[in-house]
Amino acid sequence: MKNLSLPIRFGIVTSACLIAYFLILSLFGKHTNIFFSLFNGIITGFGIYETIKIIKLRQGSKFNYNAGFTSGMTTGVVATVLFTIFFAVYSTELNPDFLGQLSEVWAKDYKNFEGIVFFTVAIMGIATTLVLTLSFMQLFKSSNNPKKKAA
Repeated sequence: MKNLSLPIRFGIVTSACLIAYFLILSLFGKHTNIFFSLFNGIITGFGIYETIKIIKLRQGSKFNYNAGFTSGMTTGVVATVLFTIFFAVYSTELNPDFLGQLSEVWAKDYKNFEGIVFFTVAIMGIATTLVLTLSFMQLFKSSNNPKKKAA
């Protein structure tokens, strides 16, 4: 559990940033425009990148691909789960009209739009986490190329 404490903390902070960004968008009435959610990937990516970077700095030569990948995935999954829970509470309790506004813009004919939205938010977060973690690990992994090590 000690190895996961940093990624869990970074996941909580990343989630808080995602929630703050969403609430700022809602202040300006832009939270129904899904194109603004592209910035969520940047927020999530920054959290994952910083987690892997700090893990690598702490572990030094003991750092391996598994440690970096696990920490990146943990950060992203924690952030995604917490943001999805917030999103569900926001759209059902805090602003019950939100899903209606969203469906007017994006999906007029779906009967179970609420479930589709929550599922989509979760899947987008997990997919973003996986892609970004795999991408960042290319930056942080140690090389097995003997020529590159000698340089």
